[in-house]
Amino acid sequence: MQIRSELTQKQIKAAAIEIFSHSGYDAASVADICAKAGVSKGAFYHHFPSKQSLFLEIMQDWLSGIDQMLFTNGEIYESVPQRIRNMGNLMGVIFRAAKGQLPMFMEFMVQASRDQTVWEAVIAPYRTYQQNFTAMIEKGKKEGTIAPQADADDAARALMSLAIGILLQGVVDPDVADWKKATISGVELILDGITRGEA
Repeated sequence: MQIRSELTQKQIKAAAIEIFSHSGYDAASVADICAKAGVSKGAFYHHFPSKQSLFLEIMQDWLSGIDQMLFTNGEIYESVPQRIRNMGNLMGVIFRAAKGQLPMFMEFMVQASRDQTVWEAVIAPYRTYQQNFTAMIEKGKKEGTIAPQADADDAARALMSLAIGILLQGVVDPDVADWKKATISGVELILDGITRGEA
C-alpha cells in the first residue's frame, strides 16, 4: 500500500512538473494534472491539499537535492577551502540534475514574486545556504585557513551569487561555456580573496 501511495505521488509530481513547465502555474489546473498523471481528483487531494502545496513540494524536493549535494559530508574534508572547492566540483552534478528544468525554475521565481507563501518557501532555503556558508567561513577563520579580516557574510554572499548565477546561466545557455570549469575558476577567485597562506 505504501509503495503504491509513493508511486501515485511520483506520478502526480511528474505530471505537474510537465504541465507547470509547459503551461505555467496559473494556467495549470488540478484536472489537467490528474488527467496527465492518470489519477482521480480524490487521489490528488489525498496526497496534496492544493495545487499550491504540490507546487511547493516540488520546489522543496529540488532545493533539498541541491542542499544534500552541497552541505552533507562536509566534515571529511581537511579544511574549509577544500570543502568549498569540493562544492565547486559538484556543480557538474547539479547542472545535470537541473538540465531541462529552466521552465520550472522560472515558474518558481515568477510565483515567488506574486505569492507571499511561495516567496517565503523560496527564500527560506537560500537564507539557510547563506547561514551555512557564513558559518563555514567563520570556521575557516578559526582553523586559520581563511584570513581573519575576511567578512564572513560578504564571502558567503559572493559564494551564493556565484552558485546561483552560474546555475542560471548554465541552465539558460548550457553550450556557451564549460560551466563546471567556470564554477571552479570562480571559486578559486573568491578563495584567493579570503584565504591566508597555503589553503
